[in-house]
Amino acid sequence: MSLHHITWRATASGLADETVVADALAWLIDDVEAVEIERTTSYHGSEIHMIEARTSRKGPALKALARLGAANLQTIIDEIDQRLDEANTIHFRLDFNALINGEAHLAPPGNGPTVKGQTKVQVFPGQEGRGEAIASLHAAIEIANRGEQ
Repeated sequence: MSLHHITWRATASGLADETVVADALAWLIDDVEAVEIERTTSYHGSEIHMIEARTSRKGPALKALARLGAANLQTIIDEIDQRLDEANTIHFRLDFNALINGEAHLAPPGNGPTVKGQTKVQVFPGQEGRGEAIASLHAAIEIANRGEQ
């Protein structure tokens, strides 16, 4: 039960302060150096910022997942069949505005701006992806409950 990586992605308009979004993602991943900001233009020509935070280290990835909190992680477990894809990647979205305020809340589908998160579960031959995903989420819940994240 471990993770290959965890990735967070957010988009901010050219008018927004992208450093605030980058700080929120740095808090999620607990590593300022893991955050990258790409300045680009949208299809219609307006400036946008693509902010991404990623770690491929197993321990920090699990701790970053634990930052979601036990209640959010339990919701992901309850919805694992909808959130786990065939490549053993768990997908979730956080409410953008709540995250900027320092709170991690899973976002309901189609409800305002979000931060996309995904984590790839490590699955070896003979293991079942769904079971390994649930075991990894339970490990993250234990970390969250101990306050180690």
